[in-house]
Amino acid sequence: MAISAADISKLRASTGAGMLDCKNALEEAGGDMEKAAEILRKKGIVKAAKRADKVASEGRVVTKVSADDKVGALVELNCETDFVGRSDDFNKLAEMVAEVVVKKAPADLAALNAISLEDGKTIEATIHDLTLKIGEKISLRRFARFESAGLVASYMHGTKIGVLVDLTGGTKELGVDVAMHAAASNPKYLNRAAVPSEAIAKEKEIFAEQLRAQGKPANIIENILKGKIDKYYGEVCLVEQPFIKNEELTVQKLLDQGKATLNRFVRFELGEGIEKASKDFASEVAEQLK
Repeated sequence: MAISAADISKLRASTGAGMLDCKNALEEAGGDMEKAAEILRKKGIVKAAKRADKVASEGRVVTKVSADDKVGALVELNCETDFVGRSDDFNKLAEMVAEVVVKKAPADLAALNAISLEDGKTIEATIHDLTLKIGEKISLRRFARFESAGLVASYMHGTKIGVLVDLTGGTKELGVDVAMHAAASNPKYLNRAAVPSEAIAKEKEIFAEQLRAQGKPANIIENILKGKIDKYYGEVCLVEQPFIKNEELTVQKLLDQGKATLNRFVRFELGEGIEKASKDFASEVAEQLK
């Protein structure tokens, strides 16, 4: 039987499926709208299952801070392509999850996924439904939440890098400056006390080997190592880095001027640590057509 464009559009509006999928489902269902929706759902579930082994390394990082600046959240929501990562549905979901983290204080990802939204669906079910709708794997990868007796500030670099900082004293503007610095400089640690002893031992080993290769005597090596390790601290510790807006100041001096203490920070960069699959465009198209 002939399937009208109006019926295809109606089915597409109610399911979010593609035009061709809607047309095929209606033909298979003999024009029955409900049966066609059921067919799409069944095929969608299969489609979603096939996405489970896909690499979701695109998407966005989002921050949310409460109106009183006491609670902040940082969330990374992933998808397979940058195109989906820019879509309204995906961005609304990411913002919604960050809002939930601020308000509900979930203990971990499992607890976060189990939280119900206003429509009664859990976050996990909502993510699954969006996967069915768009045909891409959606993954809630991680989140962080700060609750402070002082203040929480955040900074976003586009949609790919986000930072939260927890300050005692100071101002929100100072917190944003520190968060911006962390976004740009990517420090590994807050301060010297946060650097693992194993990391220092490894750096000393590397520097000592380099100096021995240069023919430096043992007593000289020990003296040089102190300076090398101090320089290492200055590179990897947030409070010891030169402030990006004024390199005559370290971040610690900036904090001192603002009569503030930086208690902690967290930085998310989209897709960091995820091994991205490489595939040529022709192969990608061929897979999508199967």
